[in-house]
Formats: sequence, structure tokens, C-alpha cells
Amino acid sequence: MSDTPAPGKRAAAREVYSSEDFGRRRLPRGLTLRALVPNAITSAALCSGLTGIRFAIGGDFHAAVLAVMLAGVLDGIDGRVARLMKAQSRFGAELDSLSDAIAFGVGPALILYLWSLSAVPRFGWFAALALAVCCALRLARFNASIDLPGQPHKLAGFMTGVPAPVGAGLAFLPLYLWFASGLDQFRQPIVVGPWALLIAFLMISNLPTLGWGALRPRRAIRLEVIALAGMLTVALLTEPWLTLVAICALYLVLMPVGLWRYRRIRQQRASVTPSKPEQT
Repeated sequence: MSDTPAPGKRAAAREVYSSEDFGRRRLPRGLTLRALVPNAITSAALCSGLTGIRFAIGGDFHAAVLAVMLAGVLDGIDGRVARLMKAQSRFGAELDSLSDAIAFGVGPALILYLWSLSAVPRFGWFAALALAVCCALRLARFNASIDLPGQPHKLAGFMTGVPAPVGAGLAFLPLYLWFASGLDQFRQPIVVGPWALLIAFLMISNLPTLGWGALRPRRAIRLEVIALAGMLTVALLTEPWLTLVAICALYLVLMPVGLWRYRRIRQQRASVTPSKPEQT
């Protein structure tokens, strides 16, 4: 006789094993009080991005863009609050990525589609999908490599590709120009569609882009940076759309500069690192 139990007995054994195994494990009882604050900010960023879609459906594109921009501000705050409160968690990291995918991928894609790309549904929907999907792919790549050591871009203070919040801001460049000038040429799908595809490509590209570590100012020019931040705030309050156009243009100009600086840093490190002796 065979020692293999009958199918019914195998199923019962699995059920017993699963219940016993489950009984040994303790599920997390919930987030700590400190972790609630940064995660609540992340949730507010998600809600703000979704509200931007609601404004776009109603035709209020000014409010839609402002809602996504508010989501970007909240996204920049939550991580710093978590570090200050020592409340970093895996749950917060996953929630942040999901929030970014919706607020800076799905939100801008639908806003651009409702504003311009719906005039050519096939090509327009393709461009909108590319923007949303590439944003999700970028965030998935970031999550997959967050614990990997020896990332060359990260070690040099750079990022890989355009960050999701920055990509959303750049994707709205035709909207900024339309708000500032009122010219319908900036609303044409032949302009908005290729631009959305370009930003989608930049988000998933391997280009080294300037991060906070690479932009850290020297002590000798920190007062100038403070003054520049104050003037930028005044410019955003008085001429918001033209100021945003200027910020987008400055970022695009700095991208080749970032690539040049990264290659220079790599060359300097390669010249300092001693070569390994050949084995005989």
C-alpha cells in the first residue's frame, strides 16, 4: 500500500497546518501614533491629486493644476516629517509610492486628456496612458532598488530619471503657457501629446538628474539661496504661471548640466580609486 494520503486527507492536513501556522504569527496591531502624522500627510497628498481630477472634469483647470501642485508640496513634506519624528516605516514607503502614482501619474494624465488630448481620442489617450504608466514604472523601479547597495547615481547625490512630482510639473508646461498667454496654440493635441510622451520617457530614463544632495549649496552662498527663495515666493504670488514656466525651463536647462557633473564626478572617483593588481 502507498503511504501517500488521500486527496481529502491532504487538504485537511493543509488546513490544519495553515491554521497552526497562522496562530504562531502575530499580525501588526497598527501604526504607532508618531507614524500616523506622516502617513496622514501622504493621504492628504493622494486626496489632493484625486481632487484635481474632479476639478478637471468640471472644467476648472486652474484649480486642477493647483490641486496637483498642493499634492507635490505635501509629498515633499511627509518624508521629512517622518525622518524628524523617526517614524519611517515600510507601510509609509508603500503608501507614498501608491499616492505618487495616482497624484502625479494618473491625475496629470487625465487632466491633460480632459483639457486637450480628448480632441484626438486615440492618440490622446495613448499619450495620457504613457504618462501614467511610465510614472508607475518609475516608482516600481524605485521601490525595487531602494534597498540595493552601491547605486551609482544615489551615491553621487543624483536621481535616476525625472522624479514623479517633477514630471507632473513639467507635463503641465503647456497648461502654464496657456494660462499665461491665453493662446490656443498651446492647447493643440499636436503640442500636448508629444510633450507628454517626452516627459513619460524622461521619468523612466536612466539619465542622472540633480537631487537635493547634488544641489546642496556651499556655506559661502547660502545667504544668496535664502534671498532667491524669498524672491521666488514673491514671483509665484504675483505671476504664478510665468514663474512656473521659468522654473520648468530652468530644470530642463540644468538636465545637461547634471549629466556633465555626474560624468565628472565618476571620472574623479575612478582616478582616485586604486586599480586592483593583476593576478598571476
